[in-house]
Amino acid sequence: MSNLGVWEPAEPGVKRCILNAAASLMMMEVHFEKGAEGYEHSHPHEQMSYCLRGSFVFRIDGMEHIVSAGQSIAILANAKHGVTALEAESALLDAFTPIREDLLKR
Repeated sequence: MSNLGVWEPAEPGVKRCILNAAASLMMMEVHFEKGAEGYEHSHPHEQMSYCLRGSFVFRIDGMEHIVSAGQSIAILANAKHGVTALEAESALLDAFTPIREDLLKR
C-alpha cells in the first residue's frame, strides 16, 4: 500500500507528504515548526532539498550549511545528514533518486 499524497508525522514538529514517485525519482514536501529537527541519518539515495520558505541549518558529514527560501542543497548517497528549522513554518521540497521505498510503502 502506498501513502502517496498523505500527510504524516515524521519527527516531533515535522510532517511530510510524498507528492509523486516514478520509476527512479520521488518528490516529497516537508513542513517544520521552528526548532524542529530532521534527525541525523543516512540512506543510499541521492537527495536534493529546495527551501520553499523559512530557513534551515543542514548538517552534512559534520559540516553545517544554512539554506534559506529559494536555495537548494545536494546530499550525496550515504552522507550522514540532519536538518533544523530556524524559523516558524519552514518548508522543504525534497527529491530522491532512486525512490525511497522505505517511506513510500508504510
